[in-house]
Amino acid sequence: MSTALVTGASAGIGRAFAQRLAHDGHDVVLVARDRARLERLADELRQAHGVGVEVLVADLADRAQTDDVCRRLADEARPVEVLVNNAGFGLHRPFLDNDLAQEEAALDVMVRAVLLTSHAAGRAMRGRGRGSIVNISSVASFMANGTYAAEKSFVTVFSEALAGQLRGSGVTVTAVCPGLTRSEFHERARMRLPGVPRGMWLDADEVARQGLADAAAGKVVSVPGPQWKVLSTLVRAMPRPLVRGGAARVVEALRRR
Repeated sequence: MSTALVTGASAGIGRAFAQRLAHDGHDVVLVARDRARLERLADELRQAHGVGVEVLVADLADRAQTDDVCRRLADEARPVEVLVNNAGFGLHRPFLDNDLAQEEAALDVMVRAVLLTSHAAGRAMRGRGRGSIVNISSVASFMANGTYAAEKSFVTVFSEALAGQLRGSGVTVTAVCPGLTRSEFHERARMRLPGVPRGMWLDADEVARQGLADAAAGKVVSVPGPQWKVLSTLVRAMPRPLVRGGAARVVEALRRR
């Protein structure tokens, strides 16, 4: 039985990935900051699926705690064959209006931690000749809308580059780029999106199902949901001045709130 490690596993997309992996028979290592929520999820997964579940409490904005996760990924005595890098959060204000410490924390969680954990997992997996790294990015990575988009752009491009470097090694890398997904993400970031049509929202479990299916198929970039596949294709085909213009309108709307 293989083991999967999921960061940001206590809620939303991360929780959905953990549930899907356990349903598919993987033992699971759950990583997040909230021990109580992780323990509740661990009990749920053990009872529902009969798998082994390990709780690893870590704040990925902290380098020492991220190193603890990396050591777990590199542990050959307890190999991890699937890494899901999901931890992240959004900031509701434009960059220059945000607290810089919050911006640095977001950078640490969504860029540095992805870099470090992918390095630890990638080296261990390459040595064994098998494994899968799934980095949760966003359709925002194709846009020009603040530091969240910039951080997710790193995740997408980094995943593409690492996939190329690991080609033929038995290790796959997939950037999963969901659009708006029902979870705690927008609530925590205090983002109000009243004008978004219901049909644009994705369910977290569908994101997990499609993301893992695409990873198993060796797909490098996965965009769950037909509506977001179309939209992301259009955005990537647009001239960059138009993309930047759309981002500027979003920033102005945020300023008015």
